[in-house]
Amino acid sequence: MRLPANELAPSAARKFVRTALAECGPARPSGAATASPRAVITDQLADDAVLLVSELVTNAIMYAGTDVEVGCHLDSGPGPLAPSVAYAPGPSGVVVEVVDRNPSRAVRGGKDAWREGRGRGLQLVRALAESWGVIYRHSEKSVWFRLETAPAAPAPGGSTDTAAARDTADATAEDTRQRAPRTPGILPPSRPRPRRGRTAEWVDRSGPTFLAEAGELLAGQLDEDMVAAIAGQLLVPRLADWCGVWLTTESGAMRLSRVWHTDERCIGALRLALEHDPPPARLPTTGIPWPWPQNADAAGAGGAALLFPLVASGSCHGAVLLGRKGVSQMTDGLVRLAEDVARRVAHALATARHYTKQATISRALQRRQLPESLAEIPGFDTAIVYEPRGEGQTVGGDFYDLFPMGDVEDRRWCFLLGDVMGHDVEAMSVTGLARHLVRLLAREGHGVESLLARLNLALAEEGAEAVAVGGEQAGPRFLSLLYGELEPDPVLGGARCTIASAGHPLPLLLSADGEVEPAADPQLLLGISESAEFHANSFRLAPGETLLCVTDGVTERRRGNRQLDDADGLAEVLRGCVGMGAKAVAERVRQAAHDFDTSPVDDDLAVMVIEATPERMPGAGPGAEPESARPRPRAQAGPRAVGPAT
Repeated sequence: MRLPANELAPSAARKFVRTALAECGPARPSGAATASPRAVITDQLADDAVLLVSELVTNAIMYAGTDVEVGCHLDSGPGPLAPSVAYAPGPSGVVVEVVDRNPSRAVRGGKDAWREGRGRGLQLVRALAESWGVIYRHSEKSVWFRLETAPAAPAPGGSTDTAAARDTADATAEDTRQRAPRTPGILPPSRPRPRRGRTAEWVDRSGPTFLAEAGELLAGQLDEDMVAAIAGQLLVPRLADWCGVWLTTESGAMRLSRVWHTDERCIGALRLALEHDPPPARLPTTGIPWPWPQNADAAGAGGAALLFPLVASGSCHGAVLLGRKGVSQMTDGLVRLAEDVARRVAHALATARHYTKQATISRALQRRQLPESLAEIPGFDTAIVYEPRGEGQTVGGDFYDLFPMGDVEDRRWCFLLGDVMGHDVEAMSVTGLARHLVRLLAREGHGVESLLARLNLALAEEGAEAVAVGGEQAGPRFLSLLYGELEPDPVLGGARCTIASAGHPLPLLLSADGEVEPAADPQLLLGISESAEFHANSFRLAPGETLLCVTDGVTERRRGNRQLDDADGLAEVLRGCVGMGAKAVAERVRQAAHDFDTSPVDDDLAVMVIEATPERMPGAGPGAEPESARPRPRAQAGPRAVGPAT
């Protein structure tokens, strides 16, 4: 069967092999004198074959990167169908072969494979297969394995006794291994060892490696349902034929999170059966025998099921139920290994839940640091782009706001864009303090200069108190802030803008004809000196003009030794935004910051755009003409009339 090199190939290979084994017909190998007798394909053999072909196809797709061919057949010799291999008559076996088109890619499966991080799939093949090997040809490479079957033993009534067939297979395993092929180009099979049953041998030999792999996969998972999903994939089919994973809820009930089964067709029916009979939230011990659920296996043969509580740090986080069909009880080694896995799953769940709790608290606090919505100014188009630096955060050191100064009749609006020094939780706390204090001072009637002076005094005093209590390592918190007021003109449109920049990147004003110039003077950071004085600049924001405000996450975006705003780089970006709306301008600036370098943005990024729309303001007289349609007085041409507020 030919399979394309995509993520669906392993699933298709598993289905193909299971279907081929279900047919279980006799096969005559090329060059053999006689055909193999009909053999018994046990459920364990089919599960092993499906598991191993999935590993080999996955490896071929990942490392060879070519289409693969999968073959499966019965034979009476210990190797794949190949003209160079001579077969001796003996017990029959199932041979599965995976062929890729990249013979130059060597197969790694030696004893150092685990440390190298590759070849782990072949370690599994080595543990489960009776023999295996690799054939290199001019244009392809074949990895094969052989699983020994048991000859059909007639039972009374003409039926086949599966248990007797398994015993026969173990009895003849040693003799069959001695006939493994030794031909040029084929890696030698693993050294034959006495068998005590596939599962028991695998637990003893590969159990520690399996636990290490389980720990790696579970480590760092911060979603409890993802932990449950990984647990199911680890346990089935290596330790069980099926499993169900329950998680405790806040109310103390059990919620069935994941169900896995070697036969995917049985998952739906098994889930219904397990949901109908959940385990209690508190279990007295581990490895508790559990009634075999209905529809757990298609044949209805029954089996053994054990329930393991997921307990970590004194709390029960759920339970995992394992089932193995066709056995009356599970071996002690398997139970101990399952207990070790359950402990690792429980600790992973405890970690994930602790992270979720902390993240929920953090998000609740962060939501209070920024406004839930921005006010709409009649006659203006506004836009905000905000991207905090920290992964999973909604708030960082940058903050913004846009709000009316008083009631509707006041017709004045305030806007601000600030940046607290640092990116930690302390910076976030200063963010909320500064934003709410600015709102309070503005609505008490303080103008731009007075507001900055009082905010500076508050930050300086708080910094001095922090140093007095926590020592020099506490350090003061400095703040850069761009704060302004808009007083819309209901007759001519636009607004009178009064603005001040305290240690912040200067705002840029884009005129309707494409001129760009700073709209404020640079001044000292807030919080440095209690006696610092601040002044504001005042200008007219005419219809069709745009005011751009950004934080240093934009202007100081680096590419090597160069910053985005070197040689007026930000002004050049804004100059290309003539005729755009506020949202389009904000997105253009954000994209320019990201595109300036291929590395991720390493600072909080905030962009605020305020555009006076060309349409007439509400309340304007019927004969009023927008200012953008009238000639600008000569005194405002060239350098803008941006000066100290009077």
